[in-house]
Amino acid sequence: MRKTAPNLSDAVSEIADDASVMIGGFGGSGAPVELIHALIDRFRKTGSPRNLTVINNNAGNGGIGIAAMIRAGMVGKMICSFPRSSNAEAFNEKYRAGEIELELVPQGTLAERIRAAGAGIPAFYTPSSYGTELAEGKPVEEFEGKWYVRERWLKADYALIKAHRGDHAGNLTYRYAARNFSPLMATAAARTIAQVADLGAPGSLEPEQVITPGIFVDVVVEVPQPQQEELLVQKGVIY
Repeated sequence: MRKTAPNLSDAVSEIADDASVMIGGFGGSGAPVELIHALIDRFRKTGSPRNLTVINNNAGNGGIGIAAMIRAGMVGKMICSFPRSSNAEAFNEKYRAGEIELELVPQGTLAERIRAAGAGIPAFYTPSSYGTELAEGKPVEEFEGKWYVRERWLKADYALIKAHRGDHAGNLTYRYAARNFSPLMATAAARTIAQVADLGAPGSLEPEQVITPGIFVDVVVEVPQPQQEELLVQKGVIY
């Protein structure tokens, strides 16, 4: 099945108001900058999508990517583990003004909640956050003399991810650390949209190279020279 989109605008056209969107990346490594900016372009033209719940490791940096989404008023809630990076002014301003919600999740717990959703595991126990405000209201249980907090799986309507190579069937490989959250998010989202730097025909990837099988990917679009978030932030780019 051919899953390619002709352009970035078409790739993100189905994302609607109030959707939950997982966005790959660990800081700028693996961040799907072009997909995010295509979604911002659509918002500026149509006013949609708005009130999104965005799930990412952080809450955006500088004036591009997720930070630009937040500044534009597209995001109603962030679910992340590290909202206070050095360039998180967009999130900080909206949060202090009461214009965006935050669900803070320890980083390992965030990854495991996403992985659990992809594996069909509704809940699991972790010692992280026990005895802190993050554990308030959550069930706890003792195992072998140690207390654990029960955490729920974390699903999303969409995942936006960046891969290095892919084929028309949606099979993906990643470049070094850019792999991070993306394979997990692809399994936990109802619809996965991937941008790839090198898009080939089926059979162009050796089976043992595939990290995310095409069964988890719904749309793939080629972006031959993807931008790197850190470089854009260093240059002071505002999208």
